Amino acid sequence: MKAVSRVHITPHMHWDREWYFTTEASRILLVNNMEEILTRLEQDAEYKYYVLDGQTAILEDYFAVKPENKPRVKALVQAGKLIIGPWYTQTDTSIVAGESVLRNLLYGMRDCLAFGEPMKIGYLPDSFGMSGQLPHIYNGFGIRRAMFWRGCSERHGTDKTEFLWQSGEGSEVVAQVLPLGYAIGKYLPEDEDGLRKRLDSYFEVLENASLTKEILLPNGHDQMPLQQNIFAVMATLREIYPEREFVMSRFEEVFAHIEQQRSQLATLKGEFIDGKYMRVHRTIGSTRMDIKIAHARIENKIVNILEPLATLAWTLGFEYQHGLLEKMWKEILKNHAHDSIGCCCSDNVHREIMSRFWLAEDMADNLITFYMRKIVDNMPAQDNDKLTLFNLMPWPRDEVINTSVRLRASQFRLLDSDGNEVVYFIRDRRELDPGLVDRQIVHYGNYDPFIEYDIQFRQALPAMGFQRLHIIAGEEATPLPVMTHSGALLENEYWRITLNEDGTLNMTDKESGLVYERVLEFEDGSDDGDEYDYSPLREEWLLTSVGATHQVEVINEAWQSKAVIKSELAIPLNLVERAARQCSGTLSAQTTVTLSHQSRRVDFDVQLNNQADDHRVRVRIPVPYKADCVLTDTQFGSISRPVHDSAMDSWQQDGWKEAPVPVWNLLNYAVLQQSGQGLALFTEGLREIEVIGETQSAFALTLVRGVGLLGKENLLLRPGRPSGIKMPVPDSQLRGELHCRFSLWPFCGAPLNAGVAQQARRWLTPVQCYHKMPWDAMKLNRSNILTPEHYSLFSMPATGCQLSVLKKAEDRDELIIRLFNPSDSDNAETMLMFNRQTKCCHETTMDEHWLEQGEVVTDTPVILKPGQSRTWSIALG
Repeated sequence: MKAVSRVHITPHMHWDREWYFTTEASRILLVNNMEEILTRLEQDAEYKYYVLDGQTAILEDYFAVKPENKPRVKALVQAGKLIIGPWYTQTDTSIVAGESVLRNLLYGMRDCLAFGEPMKIGYLPDSFGMSGQLPHIYNGFGIRRAMFWRGCSERHGTDKTEFLWQSGEGSEVVAQVLPLGYAIGKYLPEDEDGLRKRLDSYFEVLENASLTKEILLPNGHDQMPLQQNIFAVMATLREIYPEREFVMSRFEEVFAHIEQQRSQLATLKGEFIDGKYMRVHRTIGSTRMDIKIAHARIENKIVNILEPLATLAWTLGFEYQHGLLEKMWKEILKNHAHDSIGCCCSDNVHREIMSRFWLAEDMADNLITFYMRKIVDNMPAQDNDKLTLFNLMPWPRDEVINTSVRLRASQFRLLDSDGNEVVYFIRDRRELDPGLVDRQIVHYGNYDPFIEYDIQFRQALPAMGFQRLHIIAGEEATPLPVMTHSGALLENEYWRITLNEDGTLNMTDKESGLVYERVLEFEDGSDDGDEYDYSPLREEWLLTSVGATHQVEVINEAWQSKAVIKSELAIPLNLVERAARQCSGTLSAQTTVTLSHQSRRVDFDVQLNNQADDHRVRVRIPVPYKADCVLTDTQFGSISRPVHDSAMDSWQQDGWKEAPVPVWNLLNYAVLQQSGQGLALFTEGLREIEVIGETQSAFALTLVRGVGLLGKENLLLRPGRPSGIKMPVPDSQLRGELHCRFSLWPFCGAPLNAGVAQQARRWLTPVQCYHKMPWDAMKLNRSNILTPEHYSLFSMPATGCQLSVLKKAEDRDELIIRLFNPSDSDNAETMLMFNRQTKCCHETTMDEHWLEQGEVVTDTPVILKPGQSRTWSIALG
């Protein structure tokens, strides 16, 4: 008789490095459990396989205290019994950027190769939804299979758990969904009654959902030791379910059976973020905004600034510090696991997360300074101080630059390399103890103070390179007046911004004639949710900054004007007060609005001081039209999503596990547009928006969300049990100060042709400045390298394809350049123009292996499909 189904029992662990427990608590269990796993695999030939949760950070944690067991692990991996990789940590796929997801696989697979072959499955059994770009990333590493749990529903195109999953540009994987999760085979009872009680209903669900009838019964759970009696359990299963075949198996065997029926599989595209059958926590992107903001800041700092700068230095002859960069990356990748970056953890764990970010940022900041210093120190020696400006974008920039210089002089001039004067404006000055510059100055008895000048100037800079200015101390500079304008709050060639009595702004775009009314209205509402999900009170009381008190100050400088708006809101102290319509809590917001001369971009810097609990604060940015969809960036592309999710109309009747609220994650930008006119919202770490409004649309950008419990039951938008566990997390109320940044940029035409993605990266990649003076507390010897005063490695257009990464190859002396098409609908063309001779150029996979039929990118136009990225390895002459 043919079996109804074949049930594949796969021993595994799901290993959260941290959650409501700390990393060290987890490590102690890991050391204990690993000895049992290794011994069983070594001594029991019938116990064929064990899956080590698809992440090599587990091995790193283990070998930190058990390095002597590396040979045992290597022998078992090479024997195919211990299954490791491909990830470094099991990443979130919505909140972290494309390069972070890619590096997670890069380092994870490289770690695996020290022991044997990695598991070539995109294995993310617990991440909160799946990005639609994952097939593209997987294919870039030769991965053609994916396994996950959360985010699917039949409205994607099938009710089966096996299907082909494609990203927009055509990359494809065979997908196997775990419809009941990764832990249905945990602690299987040995007796018949216990097994039937557990599995009768499971088998019905699994078999109905399976096209192939190859059923997965993963034998493992969070921090679970291996089940010693699994063969006795399997013997009982064969007795009570004779119509089914039971085998100990590895995931690859299941996929081999699925692939035999490939022609019958449905083809699905896009992201999986439906919470119908399992929770995906769409609003987790706003939990612990302090951590989310730190994450984005450091992520951008490494990819946008440090790696390109290190690459420029390497092309000039200096060492590329792969080891330091890998250490930095791994510190933040530890924080990219779904619970960690989701911030659904205990307060102690969140402190660990912030300490890792602090360490990574400290390393990044110091290495950025080091590379700038190495380049500038080895320029031709001159008596004058040098101020060198680094543009790490691949096109020329003409920027307003704010920086500081330290001099023992009451006046000075700035000159470019041709001796032309660079006019500047002094924003502020202060006296500085010489010991802060170099303690040796004071050691030899010279106590004359330095003056630190905050200066502002405008300078044209070369693409992906640097330019040196000379500081001539003691000479008088050309005086420069401040900007003046009419009765508007702020005004330049492109914008006229006025202030309403309620503290909001009316912003007139002079080119299009569009007026954006009531921008910068703060909204305060209840949050009866937990660290996983936002959820309002059943009887909401929404307050806005309209009734707040406001103070305004305008600061005019030479190339910029700023309006500082201070608002004080009285808000409910907690949910009890909100229900009673009382307000003894406070929310202070100091918003600095900056408008630069000849700039279309308007920058907003918000300093919040939150003194209340259980609430959500958003800022509203209206547009003068009604939009049906919002465009947001995602990994190596963008995605258009509806303003209203139609499933919201009947989610309770349809039995969704959580409401499909139309609150969307972004990475760096979101766009609303109509009739060829658009407004782009750029953010740093504020990665959650909703589009609201009945007659006209408005961005509702979440700034902060405070909650006091890790998990909570019976939420309005998520009925039933708590997610995670119910545990106090008072730090997640985010009392105190929080610094938020966002920016607005209007455009005409398609976002691809206007260069929205490029302008977002430009905003996130400020010009880096290094002042070389005769003193420095940390001495360095000059090298035998002579660096130029002006340098540009390459350039590319400021529209169309976007630069994703510039770095040195991991294992050879070549550049790695990755480009992607940020559009969701149009092909993009670009061309790289190198200012250095190139010897050869090979297209590569994402893991930097040469492709046999790769296309050359240097000095030759290349075309990328929507959402496609391509990588090249280039040897310089």
